[in-house]
Amino acid sequence: MITLNRREKLPWHEGLTVQDLLEQEKFTYPHIVVSINGTVVNHDAYAQTLIPDDADVRVIHLIAGG
Repeated sequence: MITLNRREKLPWHEGLTVQDLLEQEKFTYPHIVVSINGTVVNHDAYAQTLIPDDADVRVIHLIAGG
C-alpha cells in the first residue's frame, strides 16, 4: 500500500512508477510536483522513478491566476 496526499490508501505493485501512478489516478494538469517520502521527484524522471511499498506520495497541482 502507498499513501497518496495523506488520505488515500492505494495498492502497490512491483515496478510502480510515478508516471504509472499519475496515469492511474488521472492527474492531467501540466504543472505537477510529486514527492516520495519527502523527496521531490524531477519531472523528467517520472517514468523511471519507482515508488516503494509503504511510500508517502504527495501530488500537488501548481495553479497560477491573475
